[in-house]
Amino acid sequence: MTTTDITNLTLADAATAIRAGDLSPVELTDALLDRIERLEPRLNAFITLTAESARAEARAAQDGAGPDGPLRGVPIALKDLFDTAGVRTTGGAKIHRDRVPLRDATVVERLRAAGAVCLGKLNMHEFAYGVSNDNPHYGPARNPWDTERIPGGSSGGSGVAVAAGLCLGALGSDTGGSIRIPASLCGIAGLKPTYGRVSRAGALPLSWSMDHVGPMARTVRDCALLLAAIAGHDPRDPASAAEPVPDYLADLETGARGLRVGLPRRYFYDQVHDEVLAAVEAAADLLRSEGAEVRDVDIEGIEHAGAAGATILVAEASAYHQKTFRERPEDYGDDVRLRLLMGELYPATAYINAQRLRGTLRDAFLATLADVDILLAPSTPITAPPIAAFTTDIRANLTRFTTPINLVGFPSLALPCGFDAQGLPIGMQLIGRPFDEALVLRAGRAYERATDWHTRRPPV
Repeated sequence: MTTTDITNLTLADAATAIRAGDLSPVELTDALLDRIERLEPRLNAFITLTAESARAEARAAQDGAGPDGPLRGVPIALKDLFDTAGVRTTGGAKIHRDRVPLRDATVVERLRAAGAVCLGKLNMHEFAYGVSNDNPHYGPARNPWDTERIPGGSSGGSGVAVAAGLCLGALGSDTGGSIRIPASLCGIAGLKPTYGRVSRAGALPLSWSMDHVGPMARTVRDCALLLAAIAGHDPRDPASAAEPVPDYLADLETGARGLRVGLPRRYFYDQVHDEVLAAVEAAADLLRSEGAEVRDVDIEGIEHAGAAGATILVAEASAYHQKTFRERPEDYGDDVRLRLLMGELYPATAYINAQRLRGTLRDAFLATLADVDILLAPSTPITAPPIAAFTTDIRANLTRFTTPINLVGFPSLALPCGFDAQGLPIGMQLIGRPFDEALVLRAGRAYERATDWHTRRPPV
């Protein structure tokens, strides 16, 4: 197997080959580190590369000295807001440039227990507070499909690294779309699980009631494997749910037959670029041809979800940063500084009313999902815009279809469903009932098996 073949492996295929003795974890890790060395100057996906410790972990996996879990010897990387013992965790911020945690985040502990090899810490929008990943302190992460364009954010480095074959999987966080937006703009899969499904202990917060942690990978199966490793109750996270964790692989290949798919056309299909709309409509037709029942649905009050989510997010973010922001405002980037200032201007009544509306909208989503199994919608209404042309209006547009799902806390899987005329990926999202990630993954896998979008690789 050539070096190129190795770095093109999916996480699932690599894990199977390693367990069968057909692939060396050391060889795989070295091949990825070589690729990082060649491409990193163009992509800027990493903030901190941990090559030496990665090679040591790979040797331990190969020699049988490391954990013998389902991800044994598989190289992954972490968004740089997850604490890593002895390795700096910056949160993409100047303020935390030299912050070195003493303990791993819970999800990092669980990935290590599953046998994963950690290649390093990935670039992100400062404090996860934005979607361009144009970081003023560590430089912009660049979309591998066109390096003059944004990869999305805030988990932009995660999207870049997976899409460009710098790692086989990554972790991201999602507060207003920060997993699904880069997954869609970079042409990979990314899952925002149900609120409380995955621990956030040891992850730098943005908005305590809207933060989610989830996997990003080349395929839906890879996301299922990563979710299985990190899901479950954690006493360290007060919001962690005690819901049992199912076997996410058990029904993954069952297919689309019998699934009821709802298209929430009002709001989610409004003001969408023609090529994005056509790709998502084609995805609905394909699921129908695979045996799914597809019909239009309506979510009552959905037009208010974006404003409610934005109000909660900016208020909670400003509350978290209040002390540091007042002491060191000059150490924040311009865009984050402006949003933190805005958050301090929101009255308490606006926050309380947004929280009240949140409960109403959650009930509306549940009512809609009582008649269908999943919802299908665009992830973003546009494809990746140029870094130089990014504006606050573009930011609002990119989060328009993702923030409502953070507000209600339901699971949502983004995956590629086409390319525009410029060769840029188009993404869709599948939204399910709380803690029904298994069904969302099954639907995504059914679509993925019938298409080849996930097999395409960026020109970089």
